[in-house]
Amino acid sequence: MEWFTDSDYWLSRLVFQRALATVYLVAFLTAALQFRALIGERGMLPVPAYVRRVPMRRAPSLFQLRYSDRLFALCAWCGALLSAGLVAGAADDIPLPVAMLWWAALWVLYLSIVNVGQTWYGFGWESLLLEVGFLAVFLGNERTGPPVLVLWLLRWVLFRVEFGAGLIKIRGDQCWRDLTCLYYHHETQPMPGPLSWFFHHLPRPFHRVEVAANHVTQLLVPVLLFTPQPIASVAAATIVLTQLWLVLSGNFSWLNWITIVLALSVVDGSLIADPHALPGAPLWYEVVVIAVSALLLGLSYRPARNLLSRRQSMNRSYDPFHLVNAYGAFGTVGRVRFELVVEGTDERTLHPGTVWREYEFKGKPGDVRRLPRQYAPYHLRLDWMMWFAALSPAYAHPWFGPFMERLLDGDRDTLRLLSRNPFPDAPPAYVRARLYHYRYTTWRELRATGAWWHRTYVREFLRPTRLL
Repeated sequence: MEWFTDSDYWLSRLVFQRALATVYLVAFLTAALQFRALIGERGMLPVPAYVRRVPMRRAPSLFQLRYSDRLFALCAWCGALLSAGLVAGAADDIPLPVAMLWWAALWVLYLSIVNVGQTWYGFGWESLLLEVGFLAVFLGNERTGPPVLVLWLLRWVLFRVEFGAGLIKIRGDQCWRDLTCLYYHHETQPMPGPLSWFFHHLPRPFHRVEVAANHVTQLLVPVLLFTPQPIASVAAATIVLTQLWLVLSGNFSWLNWITIVLALSVVDGSLIADPHALPGAPLWYEVVVIAVSALLLGLSYRPARNLLSRRQSMNRSYDPFHLVNAYGAFGTVGRVRFELVVEGTDERTLHPGTVWREYEFKGKPGDVRRLPRQYAPYHLRLDWMMWFAALSPAYAHPWFGPFMERLLDGDRDTLRLLSRNPFPDAPPAYVRARLYHYRYTTWRELRATGAWWHRTYVREFLRPTRLL
């Protein structure tokens, strides 16, 4: 079938696959380096306890069959190794079925991790990586031209990511409609970056222009993805530029980067380089791609209906395999930033003069003189959940108690998630958590004090606690 492939997209496919493999690599590294403290056998939310409660049909995973920390580490590091091989282009010249199995192995491994990750893996970019990763299985390699159906399905994903985010904003917080959300967002976002302080202090009229431009990019530009070239490529380039602006303004894990990866698949490669002659697709491959495309179109009904619903859901999966999902971000924007400060003391008897020392996290605000750092696309899962916990104790209920217990126990895996342990020689006798209101300092305050933040004590979050 001549219509089945389009050689104009050979370069787009090559760049897309390399970039997606890079995102996979970051995701597997994040899992390998953090899992023991979060979901390991002695973690805050252990996988063995979870799989005893949740059946395979609800959370399909290799770890439903057997779990050990050693097996999880093997899967995560194998995923990282396979991803690195794809980044290097190792799947280009091997037989097409082997290349498809390679991509499928990555998808199965990461699905297995996400489906037992619980709270720590409840973010929209996890489902997005799985949905895009599943489509990548059927995108082919240098043994065949890029299949048109898969290319259009990638546009459909990108459309839902951007248009869904635009609709959730318009339907959500009033500040998106009156163009004032960026008066607050850079200060109250989950994990600010090194430039967020400066973005926050841009003139307010500029912030209003930013919000208006965001609405255009998320509500109008995605429609243009389905128009003829070169308009679709221009629309994709606009999305890329917008996402790069977001990369500069904060730490959003790999959400911005995988959105950029999706946009790259839309660009007509023939606008950059001459079309590359590729072999025709074998019949079995055409049958498989058509069947999978039909399946995914059928599964798109509920996510499409969600876009039209007044009660639009944000970041929702409709099947346990995360094949077609609903996306969206920042339907509401906080006006005030709260942070949890975790402290410990080695004094066995508490009194008014007890000296408390503060634990420092890698990414979330703590020390008011420390400029926030850039970590994205790497995802600091504990730091993100600490932001949610500061919003409401309900977000912290399953894991915060175990987290504090591990600080009291001096658990090495947990302490590796932090940037500073104030008790290097022996665990503390007591720990506590206090809620603070954080705000960015002004230019004058920064010059006078060297502090990027000003914080005010609000209340006790967790009273002083010790091991029994």
